[in-house]
Order: sequence, then structure tokens, then C-alpha cells
Amino acid sequence: MYASVASYIMQAWRHCRLRLTHFPKFWMAVSLCAAIYINFFTNHFMPDLRLPLGAAVLVLFWRTRVHFTITRSERNMPAALSFLLIGFFIWIAENIGTYFGAWVYPNQARKWAIVGPAKITSWMLLVIISFIIVAALKEIFPTKDEAPSVTE
Repeated sequence: MYASVASYIMQAWRHCRLRLTHFPKFWMAVSLCAAIYINFFTNHFMPDLRLPLGAAVLVLFWRTRVHFTITRSERNMPAALSFLLIGFFIWIAENIGTYFGAWVYPNQARKWAIVGPAKITSWMLLVIISFIIVAALKEIFPTKDEAPSVTE
């Protein structure tokens, strides 16, 4: 799933000419990534920290804006909102996938049931990990004819 989300972000970055302003310091973003990733594994035997991590995302990305161009004019939105929206639409896709039997969770074995909305935060956090990895790659390895797209 990481690969498909990262692939989507890479394609959106190119097609929508994404540009970031006020991106947090790299070490802070990577630290948040690590905390999110660790929580994915430890939440089975330790307290689930999705809500505190979501609050940390809001604090860290409060000023960060994602600038994008769909047609001719550039638009922008808060990065934290874009993370939440992408997570929400992945959750919708997950529900469509389970409804049509692409995969089935244990509670859906006898009869289909909606995937709980708590998964939206999980998807949002996954998107953040993928987004920060892609942002780092875009900043460190821009193509020859492309300037780095992460700006202060």
C-alpha cells in the first residue's frame, strides 16, 4: 500500500505541479515519520497514539501550504487538510474494494460491513509518511530541468 500511495503522490506532484511553502525542517518531518511508523507496529501491544500523532501533524504542518495547478491558475490549501482529504478518499476506496470482494476483513466474512471511520486517521498517517518521503526525494534529487519544489 505504501508504494501505491507514494506512486499516487509522485504522479500528483508532477501532473499538478505541486509546490510546498513553509515545509518544516527535514529532521522534524522525519522524526514525525518515524513516530508514525513505530505506532503502526506498537499499537497492538501499547496505547494507540494516532490522535496525539494527528495533533503533532497539525502543529508541525500548521504553516505548510501545498500549491497546485489543475488548469491554468495555481491554487493552494493547507498541507494538513490535504493529508486528511487523501486519507478520506483512500478510506472510501477501501470500502469500495471490500464491498466488491477485493479483500475481506474478519468482521466482513459473513456479511459486508463498512470499514470503520477510525481507519481514516490510519490512512492519513500513511499518506504523511509517503508524502514526506516523496518531498525529501524531490528536494534532494530534482531532475535536471526541474528546480527543487520544496521552498521556504
